[in-house]
Amino acid sequence: MTTTPVPNITLNDSTTLPAIGFGTYRLNGRAGANAIAEAIRNGYRLLDSAFNYENEGALGEAIRIAGVPRERLRVTSKLPGRHHRFEEALATIEESLFRARLDYYDHYLIHWPNPSRDLYVEAWRALIEARKRGLVRSIGVCNFLPVHLERLLRETGVAPAVNQVELHPYFQQAEQRAFDKAHGIVTESWSPLGRANHLLKDDTLLALAGRLKRTIGQVILRWHVQIGAVPLPKAASPERQVENLSVFDFELSSDDLASIASLDRPDGRTFDQDPARYEEF
Repeated sequence: MTTTPVPNITLNDSTTLPAIGFGTYRLNGRAGANAIAEAIRNGYRLLDSAFNYENEGALGEAIRIAGVPRERLRVTSKLPGRHHRFEEALATIEESLFRARLDYYDHYLIHWPNPSRDLYVEAWRALIEARKRGLVRSIGVCNFLPVHLERLLRETGVAPAVNQVELHPYFQQAEQRAFDKAHGIVTESWSPLGRANHLLKDDTLLALAGRLKRTIGQVILRWHVQIGAVPLPKAASPERQVENLSVFDFELSSDDLASIASLDRPDGRTFDQDPARYEEF
């Protein structure tokens, strides 16, 4: 278990969120439950899942076997695009709870806006209702562009607590992060270490890691923390889990941050999943 405490962030609804979380994508079945339980034992308190990951059951099992009280954890799941209609969304949140055998989720997010269907405001109203009913304690979104967020604010008056987006040194999303911050929304980073790209072999990051005597992964995760984003790395091995969590006992200098800023690319999305047109059901 990491020995350096992970700080908490207070959200716009007064709930709290650890400054780093654990991604669970493709951690399924008994092996997945064991890996997630090990992550909890190693110090992770924010656990990120989704209805479409088909592992809410493994997540719930991990929570039961990990030996850490439920109230110390912040558990997240996400609403799929095929269930954006109001009643379907509420039933899906209930199904998420049944799958995990939990009484509530700490965070529940709309997974993608799916703008061509034009139902994300209806889905957002369902999340607001789910919070009123006590099914969830905090609500947010994923992959929402400023235009989508502006519409939620305009039509419901309720700002998401978080916006989870693709974010890593090759795709730094400065404008999106600035918009989120200006509206009191915390930005979370999915694929924080890159996915199917060459980020973990980048020469600039290799040089920084060598000088700091850290791994490239630690340098990247520390960068997320210092720019005000909450990274959600995934790791099945206990050693990598601890390594990824051990980023609160060093800092990147302004020169280090400038070096990483130079890596940003206009076409940096790993799989071209632009929320203006990409949809997931």
